[in-house]
Amino acid sequence: MRIGNVRGRPWLVTGTERGVDIHESSGGRLGPGFAELYDNWEQVVQWAASVRDEGVPFDHAQLGPPSPHPRQVFAVGLNYFDHVEEAGLAVPQEPSVFTKYVSSFAGAESTVELPQGSVDWEVEVVVIIARTARRVAARDAWTYVAGLTVGQDLSERGLQLTGSPAQYSLGKSFAGFGPTGPYLVSCDEFSDPDDLEMGCLVNGEPVQKARTSGMIFPISVLIEKLSQVTTLYPGDVIFTGTCAGVGAVRTPPRFLSPGDELVSSIEGIGSIRQRFVAAAAEGGSA
Repeated sequence: MRIGNVRGRPWLVTGTERGVDIHESSGGRLGPGFAELYDNWEQVVQWAASVRDEGVPFDHAQLGPPSPHPRQVFAVGLNYFDHVEEAGLAVPQEPSVFTKYVSSFAGAESTVELPQGSVDWEVEVVVIIARTARRVAARDAWTYVAGLTVGQDLSERGLQLTGSPAQYSLGKSFAGFGPTGPYLVSCDEFSDPDDLEMGCLVNGEPVQKARTSGMIFPISVLIEKLSQVTTLYPGDVIFTGTCAGVGAVRTPPRFLSPGDELVSSIEGIGSIRQRFVAAAAEGGSA
């Protein structure tokens, strides 16, 4: 099952850029918003299995984030062995958890204004929670997952690393710094949701490529550890970390510039595309 955010409404994707509005097609039983969708996830799954409508076309460029207003957003740093190695750091013994603020969210195709500083890319698989999870064991964790989507944890490294401790969440939460999409893909669509190829391109040049099996803390373990501390709610979002290939640790470092195009992909889900422009000059006060 694939769910898309088409002009702010949840759609069941029935083919290549075709689908049905879930609220309309279900006779008003499901939706119309994403909060209602995730709060009634089991009914959504049952209804979707019965849909035979071929649907109508939609524009890929209209796709917003598959969970646009989660109650909580979790993000995990240093969660791939190859990324830890390229950064010259020790393998963490526990997940490094921060957040990205929801105001940073964007959809599958977006234009991002670059703030002053050094903006880096981080392709990530993003988890969306299906039902309330509290003290969940890793062996049961996947039953709490609605699906996976593609994400970018865009990061302004200067602000991110300012201070002691560093300002991780602020440096990763400028407007447009949390694009996700194009769809939520339910776990039954993958032969092995723990082993997906991921990668991203800057202006067509490959800069990251790995498999999600390279995670230090797999998705099931992240859900277990997070849910021991806090309750996870339907629609909550987890950015699970990035692999090797980020710009900050290159020699010399490389960062995004106005005019660049970033394409991020995950096997079995699809791709998102961000274009970068210079930030507009702020007007002075009278």
